[in-house]
Amino acid sequence: MRRGKTGLSTDVDVLTRLAEQHPLPARILEYRVLSKLKSTYVDALPTLVDPGTGRLHTSFNQTVAATGRLSSSDPNLQNIPIRSAEGRRIRSAFVAAPGHRLVSADYSQIELRVLAHLSEDRALIEAFESGEDIHARTAAEVFADRPAAEGRRLAKVMNYGIVYGMGTARAARELGVPQAEAGAYIERYLGRYPGVRAFIDATIEQARARGYVTTVLGRRRYLPELTARDPAVRQFAERAATNTPIQGSAADLIKLAMLEVRRRLSGPQARLLLQVHDELLLEVPTDRLEAVTSAVRDAMEHVFALRVPLRVDVHDGANWTEAH
Repeated sequence: MRRGKTGLSTDVDVLTRLAEQHPLPARILEYRVLSKLKSTYVDALPTLVDPGTGRLHTSFNQTVAATGRLSSSDPNLQNIPIRSAEGRRIRSAFVAAPGHRLVSADYSQIELRVLAHLSEDRALIEAFESGEDIHARTAAEVFADRPAAEGRRLAKVMNYGIVYGMGTARAARELGVPQAEAGAYIERYLGRYPGVRAFIDATIEQARARGYVTTVLGRRRYLPELTARDPAVRQFAERAATNTPIQGSAADLIKLAMLEVRRRLSGPQARLLLQVHDELLLEVPTDRLEAVTSAVRDAMEHVFALRVPLRVDVHDGANWTEAH
């Protein structure tokens, strides 16, 4: 279907499309997934456990991700899989100490909430203020021609795709429709949320004029590629200009939340173990669970005032899979 430097391509996109015509490519994809899980996690992580503490210790990096997100390395504990059943089995190997529970506190749709704040789009703001399911709303307004379940799934792709500067070609692949149809869906989406269109246009124009974009806390990302001669390079910079204020602002908020949660955990009752982008993972004594859970939720939901409320989903469990 596509030729690479060394022959015909067998990447994920190609094999996924071929799997519609024959069962073998699907089995190859399945094998690759299992092989990756085994080598990256099952085989590697046990060898990295500290013999003195019996725990895995990662390093967090402040200045690797261009948007300002923390990254994790040696080992990377931010990419422990969760979507597949096999991945969740790996997560279940991360267990709380005796007498403790793992608590996962996860911002709900924080990037879409930041988008609503930055774009000041009335429809988005009203949806979040009323507690409406934003994906269901988008499905009803943009994908009304599709069955409800499929419409919500496509709406989720569209909502987050717009955040990441998704163009027509990418939308066609993600939505599984021809480019013309994907373009029509994007236009319909931006027609329903005019504040989002205005935000995207104004952000790119301002970035070209200033040479950088900023987060809600004023952190800058310079984008000299906006004036590049190569159209592909310019388009990448335009996507970055759109996405960075959103993802970068979400990164700012979770860092503020980490500081505030840590302040409220003075004493031995609980400790913050890990940050996975929009999620904080804590280890909490069982007898302090209710008080700590309430404090963490309050800290995260009120750490910064947006035009829409911040919401945090909090769950606990004996292991990381149960807590998510």
